Amino acid sequence: MSTAATPLRHPDASSAPLMTRRGWWLVALNILLPGSAQLVAGNRRLGRIGLVATLLLWLLAIVALLTYLVAPSAIYTFFTQAGSLTAVQVLLTLYVVLWIVLTLDTLRLVRLVKARPNARGWIAAFAVLVLVGITGTAGYASVVAGSARGALGDIFSAGPSEPPVDGRYNIMLLGGDAGPDREGLRPDSMSVVSIDASTGKAVTIGLPRDLDPVPFSAKSPMHELYPDGYGYEDRCDVDVCQLNSIYTEVQLYKGDLYPNAEKKGSEPGIEAMRDALEGATGLTIQYYVLIDMQGFADLIDALGGVDITVSDRIPIGGDENLNGVVEWIEPGQRHLDGYHAQWYARARHGSSDYDRMARQRQLQDAILKQVNPVNVVSKFQDIAKAGAQVMKTDIPQSMLGYFVDLGMKTRKLPVGQLELVPPTIDPTDPDYTQIHQLVKQALAPATPTPTSK
Repeated sequence: MSTAATPLRHPDASSAPLMTRRGWWLVALNILLPGSAQLVAGNRRLGRIGLVATLLLWLLAIVALLTYLVAPSAIYTFFTQAGSLTAVQVLLTLYVVLWIVLTLDTLRLVRLVKARPNARGWIAAFAVLVLVGITGTAGYASVVAGSARGALGDIFSAGPSEPPVDGRYNIMLLGGDAGPDREGLRPDSMSVVSIDASTGKAVTIGLPRDLDPVPFSAKSPMHELYPDGYGYEDRCDVDVCQLNSIYTEVQLYKGDLYPNAEKKGSEPGIEAMRDALEGATGLTIQYYVLIDMQGFADLIDALGGVDITVSDRIPIGGDENLNGVVEWIEPGQRHLDGYHAQWYARARHGSSDYDRMARQRQLQDAILKQVNPVNVVSKFQDIAKAGAQVMKTDIPQSMLGYFVDLGMKTRKLPVGQLELVPPTIDPTDPDYTQIHQLVKQALAPATPTPTSK
């Protein structure tokens, strides 16, 4: 009995035009629905395996898309967990192998020698080109999944999640300056990023490194040593008594005050800084992020640079009086690579600490706005490599999905700024009652009372 599949399964091999059309049809079926070419013209068992695998992959993609539309945080959580990324990597690898087998088998079924001579090369080239494109994409996705699993495991901790406090997550952000001209790492910039746990509205609270004295809450082990505040009447165990000295002092001399810090993915010096910033701002800080400025340069290079508006000339490596020779970052719209962005953030000559703080905030905001899925995926290998060098944090990997979702909301909103610097605050004689009130106002601005007409 003749069937519709007969020309494909049992063709007239003596007809070159028929075999050519059949070849194109089989190649097209292999591309549109892998496995279908085998069902109609070859090994039906292999075809069923290919078809089921293809339909399963499409089903998973549709489920993922619908889940993303309804509950994006669930997708973010899935793709930021080690087990999930391993499963994705294995699945993609198996599918790549299956696609190669199906394509090679399809070319066997085509019987190129029976097609028109001038069509044989085109049929084979088209099939191989699509094979390389699809398997290359899937293979790269598999490699990205593996890189992501390694990078996330290196950067993020396995600790428990923390609930928001008063509806907010407060994250201590430390900029560690371990550049090529310095020994070791020290906090050079300190801020608290407070994020509304529902809306994603963020406020950045910047603290000057020369804040002195600095109070600790009663629960802090540093409070017993410095009940009147760190640096009060020049009391400290390092050369300079100010906010960023706390890290150095505790890290070098008082690590036993925080015996569990390293188990929690932190350091004694970082925990002391957390206690200090809690005392200074009156906030409860759930997590910290430490950014190394050298790694920061590598990250910007991995992202392809950063676009910012430079308002004043910034000298690199020295000041304008250094032997009369200096390289400048000139005012105007600039695209900075990692090296120049690093110096833009950390240059000291010709500007104050407060100017440098403002430049660092400007860079942070620019990077946040310029990071997008396209440049992250296309440069993921370099970003993952730089990320392990640039950042250390105690944010648990289990919370990543939630924070990615929250961060997407934050990107759409203006970020509030509160800089606790002169003339608002005198860092050598800070009024912490005033500071706590300013923080409260920044996080929950008072609603103006309507005036009667």
